[in-house]
Amino acid sequence: MADPLRIAVIGAGYFARFQHQGWQRLDGAELVGIADRAPGKAVEAAADYGIPAFEEAGKMLDAVAPDLVDIATPPASHLELVAEAAGRGLPAICQKPLAPTHAEAVAVVEAAEAAGSLLVVHENFRFQPWYREIRRLLDDGRLGQLHGIAFRLRPGDGQGPAAYLDRQPYFQAMPRFLVHETAIHFIDTFRYLMGEVGAVTARLRRLNPAIAGEDAGHILFEFQSGAAGLFDGNRLNDHVSDNTRRTMGEMWLEGARGVLRLDGGGRLWWKPHGEAEAAHAYDWSDGGFAGDCVHALQAHVLAHLRHGAPLENTGRDYLRNLEIEEAVYRSAAEGRSVTV
Repeated sequence: MADPLRIAVIGAGYFARFQHQGWQRLDGAELVGIADRAPGKAVEAAADYGIPAFEEAGKMLDAVAPDLVDIATPPASHLELVAEAAGRGLPAICQKPLAPTHAEAVAVVEAAEAAGSLLVVHENFRFQPWYREIRRLLDDGRLGQLHGIAFRLRPGDGQGPAAYLDRQPYFQAMPRFLVHETAIHFIDTFRYLMGEVGAVTARLRRLNPAIAGEDAGHILFEFQSGAAGLFDGNRLNDHVSDNTRRTMGEMWLEGARGVLRLDGGGRLWWKPHGEAEAAHAYDWSDGGFAGDCVHALQAHVLAHLRHGAPLENTGRDYLRNLEIEEAVYRSAAEGRSVTV
C-alpha cells in the first residue's frame, strides 16, 4: 500500500478548520503541518491533530516536506503563497476568491504554470452532493432538454453592523462582495450544470450600510445552449432550513420533461409535467460543510494525484469563471447586457 500523501495547510481561520478536518478524515492523506500568520491560531488548530504549527508558510514547507499544499487564507495572500509552493515544485489547492482582482488571479495561475506546478482552485460548491446528483440526473436525461435554472440565495447572515464579524470579518471591507465572494460559486455551479455562458445582465446593490461592497443583486445568464438562468441573491434574508448555510438557498431546474427543485434541507424534488411533485431520494452525508463538499473536493484532488483521475477546477480552467464575474460587474456598472 502506498504511503499517504503529506498535506500542509496554510491558514487556520474559520473556514480552514473544515479543510483541516477533511484531510484528517481522508484515507490516503496525512495532515502534517498548519501555518498561520496570526499568533496562536496555528498552534490552537495544530494541537487538535498533534502536528507542528508555524507562523511562516515557507518555514513550514521546508520543515515538513509536504506532497501537497492547501492554501486557506484571504485572497490578498494567494499570489505570494502559490508562488511559495510553486517555487518548491509543490502542487497546491488555493481557496477562492483566487485573488482580489482579475489581473492578480491571472498572475496566480501564471506563477504556478511558470514553475510547472499543479494549481487547483478550492471551488467546493460543485462538489456538494445535491449538485453531483443533479448532474447525474441530467446525464441520465431525466429532465430532457434544459431551458432554465434559477437560484434564490438567502443565507440570512448579513444583518446589522456586526454582520460577518464573528466568522469572516474581512467580508465587511471587501469592495466587491456578493458576486466576488458568493455568486462566484454559482457562476461555477451553473456552468457545471448548464454548460457555457454566452452573456450576462446584472443589477447589484447594497442593503447593509455596514459593509463596503454589494450584498444583493440579480444576474441573468444566457447560456450558449439557448437556456436561461437567474441568480437572485441577498445575504440579509434567510430561507426555510434548519441550517441556512447548508445550501444557502433554493434552486429550480426546468427541462422539457419537468422541474427539479433543491430545497434548503438538501432534498431534491422531481415534478414531471402534469404530475405531482415527489421527493427524489439519494444518499449524502450531512457532516462537515454543506454536505461534506470540502472532503469531497479533497478526495477528488487526491484521486487525481494518486491515480490520474480527471481533474476539475484547475487554475487555468477556473479563470473562465472570473471572466464571467468581470462581465457581471461591467454589466451592473454600464446598465447593459455583456457578452462573455
